[in-house]
Amino acid sequence: MGVGATYLRRIERDANRHRFYRIEIVRGLFGDWDLVREWGRIGQAGRVRIDWHATEAAAEDARFALHMAKAKRGYQ
Repeated sequence: MGVGATYLRRIERDANRHRFYRIEIVRGLFGDWDLVREWGRIGQAGRVRIDWHATEAAAEDARFALHMAKAKRGYQ
């Protein structure tokens, strides 16, 4: 895992909802900072999205905003 990795889960047995959301900050090849997001159903391959940021601080701010948004939706 890279710098500042976060793994969140949301499990609602009554609704058969078993989801995960992983957020990781990694150093890019060209000196940038990449915010890697992966999400999906627990136990299965997830979808991946990569957002590029010029600084580590910008990537960390984006990670924190995503973490708070997911916490509001019930992820822990």
